[in-house]
Amino acid sequence: MAKIVVIDDEPALLRVAGRTLEAAGHVVAAFANGRRGIAHLTTEVPDLLITDIFMPEMEGLETIQTAHRLRPEMPIIAMSGADLGGGDYLRIAQRFGAVATLKKPFRRSELLALVSQVLAPAHC
Repeated sequence: MAKIVVIDDEPALLRVAGRTLEAAGHVVAAFANGRRGIAHLTTEVPDLLITDIFMPEMEGLETIQTAHRLRPEMPIIAMSGADLGGGDYLRIAQRFGAVATLKKPFRRSELLALVSQVLAPAHC
């Protein structure tokens, strides 16, 4: 299956997402912040990046931009549960390079369906 990087500062979500993807046969590298995830991208070539938008150290929009520069062929899924001030951060994430978005909280089946859709040959 696919090598997937998941970045989120919420330990429970990181754990659930990682286990869900691994149970589906994917290899997952999980990181609690964008800096560590980006460092991983400098030495590894994953098939997909899934990142939260609001995180300490390196927030998600910066993570998306940097990842897109490092690995322009790698699809990125942005996820967020925040709706601060009415801003549509998931739509903004797509302008920064995300190919798809996922609103938190989400069901495991939603995560798996979106990952399958993004990794489908038409998107590669």
